[in-house]
Amino acid sequence: MTGVHITGCSASASDRAVSESTERPASTGTPGKRVLLAYFSRAGENYFYGGRTDLEVGNTEVLARMIGERIECDLHRIKAVDPYPDDYDETVARNVREQEADARPAIANLPSSLERYDTVLLASPIWNVRAPMIMSTFAERFDFRGRTVFPITTYAMSGLGTTERDYAKSCPGATIGEGLAVQGEKVRDADGAARSWLGRVGLLRE
Repeated sequence: MTGVHITGCSASASDRAVSESTERPASTGTPGKRVLLAYFSRAGENYFYGGRTDLEVGNTEVLARMIGERIECDLHRIKAVDPYPDDYDETVARNVREQEADARPAIANLPSSLERYDTVLLASPIWNVRAPMIMSTFAERFDFRGRTVFPITTYAMSGLGTTERDYAKSCPGATIGEGLAVQGEKVRDADGAARSWLGRVGLLRE
């Protein structure tokens, strides 16, 4: 659809293995830097340089795993109760309906609490200029007061989209830190950009 794009991810055979295990136990980390990286990612048919490609691992999952190798954090994949279709156009249409209705799609696996975390990285694709509405479901579920939130996005055209503004609204009392946006088609080559960003925001593991 003209003007409405959703992004997924390219993936290698080694990337596909990680999709089977989407959560990682907590690591010790630095005191005062307990970090959660919560991400939503969609595979299937995706936008790719104006065309379509079929992806087994979503762009955001590839990026989340890449970041997870560079920092001490827990990874949590956000899963929809009603999974998004594999078909690109069907997902575009559903996303438009959810945006127009200001919907809050149900999440199948919400964490019980964020109390142990000082820092939360919220990672998602950008669909039609903003994060999928399921990210608002997640953000509004918890108390982010006193925490730092970093937006992370994979995108076709819109960079961070409206995530900074949206998370500031959905996470009152949180500090919204510098975000990271990676073009979906280039995500497998994003290690340098991810490392640079992690260094700037003080999360890179030495």
